[in-house]
Order: sequence, then C-alpha cells, then structure tokens
Amino acid sequence: MEYIHTALLLQKLGKPVNEANVKKVLEAAGAGVQEAKVKALVSALENVDIEKVIKEASVMPVAQAPIQAGAQEAKKEDKKEEKKSEEAAAAGLGSLFG
Repeated sequence: MEYIHTALLLQKLGKPVNEANVKKVLEAAGAGVQEAKVKALVSALENVDIEKVIKEASVMPVAQAPIQAGAQEAKKEDKKEEKKSEEAAAAGLGSLFG
C-alpha cells in the first residue's frame, strides 16, 4: 500500500513517478524498499495518467446509482409477492375450518 501512496504523493507534488523518486520517498518515510515492487509500480504506471484515473474513479458511484434503484424495485416486488403468498396461504387454511 505504501508504494501506491508514494505514487500518489509524487503525482500530487508534480514529480515524475520513477524508480529514484519512489525509493527516496519510501526511504524518507522509513519504509523498506523492495526493488521488484518499485520496478513493478513504475512499469505499471508508465503510460497512466493518474489524474485522469482519479477523476474517472470519483465518478463511478454515480454511474452505479441505477443499479441500486433497480435493487430497491426488486425488493418491493419481493414484498408484494410475499404478501400475496401469505394471503393465499391464509385463504387455504380458512377453507379447512370453513
């Protein structure tokens, strides 16, 4: 997690996310530096516009709102069906004791 935080901090400060900068930040923070993780991070973010990704990620919950509305409608339908089922069961029991 500290590697991702490092990349975000460097991006926020306008510094390039490269191996040297990542190592400096991690060392300054007192975190252990693992060369493989540093290389993987820098490689993974090489052609990524971090600012754009952050903006797109902050929009996602709004885009999922229709799904939540659909779930609420499904719950309402389930309650209606459950009530009909209970009424049918009660009518069946009523006929036994008629």
